[in-house]
Amino acid sequence: MVDKILIMRKLAELEIYIKQMQEYSTITVKEYSKDWKLERIIERTLQMMIELCVDITNHIIADKKYRVPTSYSDTFQVLEEEGLISKKQYKTMKKMAQFRNIVVHHYDKIDETIVVNILRRNLKDFFEYRDSILKIIK
Repeated sequence: MVDKILIMRKLAELEIYIKQMQEYSTITVKEYSKDWKLERIIERTLQMMIELCVDITNHIIADKKYRVPTSYSDTFQVLEEEGLISKKQYKTMKKMAQFRNIVVHHYDKIDETIVVNILRRNLKDFFEYRDSILKIIK
């Protein structure tokens, strides 16, 4: 059985991070790119948010004995394959997982515009993910 207490705790942590990131939703690319401390705070918090989503998803996958994901982004595809999230939501979360990989592994320079756009337009995607998870575990 899915550990609802664990998932609810992780969702509560995710909400805290979302609210913290909302404080930066009006930041400009110039402000972001000239302050390395701000860059680290935002990038690390976004990384933690994405990793929480992956952790929650992996817990559900293991509990329901779905196929084992091959990557961070594949975890969300498993939910989509099982009809638990929409294709649109899968694509959004896949992009988030790819962003996380860039942050963690330094594959490429992080595009400041993408980070600022996440803060301005995409924090809602985490709320949508939360809502989908709440439907799954109820």
